[in-house]
Amino acid sequence: MIRRFDEKRSVFKPYGFSCEMWVPNLMHRPDRHNEIEINFFPEEGITYLFQGRKIKIPANRFTLFWALTPHQIVGFETRLPYYVCTVPFSVFLEWKLPASFVEKILNGEIISEANPIYSSVDEANFKRWFADFKERKNPNIALLEVQGRVNRMAYEFIPGTSKSIATSQIHEANLVEKIAMFIAQNYTEPIRVSDIGKAIGLHPDHANTIFKKTFGTTLSEYIAEERISHAQRVLLTSDLPITQLAFNCGFQSISRFNATFLKITGSTPRDFRKSNSLFLSPPLSEV
Repeated sequence: MIRRFDEKRSVFKPYGFSCEMWVPNLMHRPDRHNEIEINFFPEEGITYLFQGRKIKIPANRFTLFWALTPHQIVGFETRLPYYVCTVPFSVFLEWKLPASFVEKILNGEIISEANPIYSSVDEANFKRWFADFKERKNPNIALLEVQGRVNRMAYEFIPGTSKSIATSQIHEANLVEKIAMFIAQNYTEPIRVSDIGKAIGLHPDHANTIFKKTFGTTLSEYIAEERISHAQRVLLTSDLPITQLAFNCGFQSISRFNATFLKITGSTPRDFRKSNSLFLSPPLSEV
């Protein structure tokens, strides 16, 4: 079965451990889920909108990122299927990978294999993993092999020389993409719809209309989702007090932060941290 992104899927809904084939299509809204996502494009790469940048993912490169960061396909050159593996974030943390590698992932970078000699081997691996899931074979074998491949990548990773492509930026963008980029770069500030319209050069009502038509959500809702996505990443990777985190994410009150977090994730910030922060020291006192 070949999949494509479901625009109606719930925000943060997990995929679990999986290896599937997907057909690229333009996404009207970003996807986000608390898993490590691994991509492999046998023919042509795609372009993601990722942390306010348009990032071109190369073909024939084992590429991974933390999918809690909003990611959205905004360009592709072929509709040929590509491979997508997802690994629960808690499982990824249990692998005890080198700190320098994990830090890059937690900072929201996309890491792509730098050595081209692995391309043919990686494609064969993905074919086998996909077949394992399609034929409902024991997924634990595939998980061990994925872990081994990520371990090889991590232990060969040299900061500053290995391929971290999250700094690549494509400057061309239409108005809707510019709005999304502005939000991604400023959501920690107390921005309003009027601020967005002014920055992009559009009347706020018009900016909201074209944004909702494309992404299926209002600007205010999208800003809230960006802030909560950022809050989740911080809750998982630091012991920052929740009150301070709320203001750092652009909220003007702790009550508003808690209500928005619960509405979007179905959990309170404190419960989310307790159930997911597996490798961190106990959080500081949370007021």
